[in-house]
Order: sequence, then structure tokens, then C-alpha cells
Amino acid sequence: MTSSPAAEPPAPGSAAEPPDSAGPAHDEEFDFRPYIDGAAILGAAANVIMQLAVPGVGYGVLESPVDSGKLTLHPVKRTRTTLTYLAVALLGDTDERAAYRKAVDTSHRQVRSNAQSPVRYNAFDRDLQLWVAACLYRGARDIRERMRGRPDSELEETIYRRSARLGTTLQVPPDSWPANLAAFDRYWTENLAATRIDPPVRDMLNEIVDLKMFPRPVQLLGGRFNRWVTAGLLPPRLRAEMGMTWSASDERRFDRMLRRLGRVSAALPVPLRNFPINAYLFDFRIRRRFGTKLV
Repeated sequence: MTSSPAAEPPAPGSAAEPPDSAGPAHDEEFDFRPYIDGAAILGAAANVIMQLAVPGVGYGVLESPVDSGKLTLHPVKRTRTTLTYLAVALLGDTDERAAYRKAVDTSHRQVRSNAQSPVRYNAFDRDLQLWVAACLYRGARDIRERMRGRPDSELEETIYRRSARLGTTLQVPPDSWPANLAAFDRYWTENLAATRIDPPVRDMLNEIVDLKMFPRPVQLLGGRFNRWVTAGLLPPRLRAEMGMTWSASDERRFDRMLRRLGRVSAALPVPLRNFPINAYLFDFRIRRRFGTKLV
């Protein structure tokens, strides 16, 4: 991860803050809804692991003073915040993205390293935000392709350009988002090779994978399955970092499950396929209309 931790990122709302969209103008008119699949929520824990495998992100989450935003303490609230961000970034208009950026910035202002932190970090660091956005895009792309196959190259590039909003809705400048899929794949390979998961971060991640933040019955019913799905969606490097095992038999079973899930999903009307992302966008719009807290 190429980062300059000594440099102070521009303050939110400053003239240096990036615009909230990127890509050719026609991408703004592109209907993204047919390519959003709520089944991708299966990859939530794997995506958290990928994000936190960069130490600046991992320790930022581990040491964050914003307890109300911690998944291990408030799983329902944190899930709502993340899925609302995805919904607003990909489906919201310019004003909605600006409103949610402002709300998220309020929490991010408090997340920065201190003298005791093992690494330096700042939640406004654009390189760290770019990595998080890249994980969100890469995770969704992976599970979509495994469920439904790869789209044609032109459509795939359009989806990719629109996905830049996952970063530009916060502080990532549009020109920081890799220019095309080939550039993104190079970025992903280079930065994935530099990831590591330190023991304190791994302990927190294992709690998330095993659903320890939920009541005991939920852990017993879903923890083992969630660990299996998470292992299946992790890059081999991070699977090893987490100490997870994975066999050829696991891979065959997992691929069959995703293909079957893809056939079911493809048969659904778009609004059902989009659930719960569309529900969180509706919830955001209601809360914004009545002036209630967005994050």
C-alpha cells in the first residue's frame, strides 16, 4: 500500500475534497440496479477481512473510539451503516452522496492513530479509503462472477467505472481510482501482496467470522456456515493469514452452491434481487427527509 502517513489529508469540505463521482457522463445514466445482488451479503465477513488486512485499516477499526460504529458491539447498526453506504454510493444522487459523506465524516474525524498505536493511520487517508473501496468492488465482482459468470467486456468496464463511487463518495479523488480493469487488477495484485493480519486484528476478525457479537443461538446456527463461506471467498493469502483450511472438495461444493444461488437470483425480479440494498436506500431517504441521524 503506497501511502504517505505523515501527510495530513485535506479536511472534509475543503476545496481539495474530491467530487463524488467519476467516469464518463453516460455512466451516470447507466441503470446499475440489475447488477446489484443482495446475495453478495454472504461475502460480508470476507470483505471485512480483506479491508482490515491493511494494518492502517485494521488498527483503525480495532482502536476506534467510536464504539457506536463497532461491528463487534453493535452488529445491526454497523451493518445498516455499511449497506446504506453501498446503496447511496451506487444508487444515490449527487446530493444524497454528499449528505452521507458528511455524516460518515463525523465519525471518521475521531479515528486516527495515537502514540501507542502500532502503525500510523487516519480515517481520512485517501490511500486507505481507496483500499477499502477496492475491497468492496473486488468482493462484489468475485461473488457476482461466481454466481452468474462474467459480463461482456464493455459492460464489465462500465460497472467498474460506476464502482469508483465506492471511493469517491468519501475522499478518494477520481483520478486515484485505477483507470480501467487491467489497471485495477494490477493495483489489487500489488497491494494484496503487501497485506498482513496481526494477532490482535485476527482475534477481532475471528469474533466477527464466528458471529460472536450475536446471541448464542445465532452463533451455533450460523457460525460454522459463515466461517466456511468466508474461507471460500477469501484470497488464498488471506485465508492462510486467518489460519483457515480449504480443500478441493470444499471448492467444488462452494462453486455448486454459488451457481445454484445465481440461477435463483437471476430468476427474481430486480427489486427482489436488490434486497436488502434497496431497502437501506429507502430507509436512508426516510431518515434524511425527517432529519434523523444518518449514521
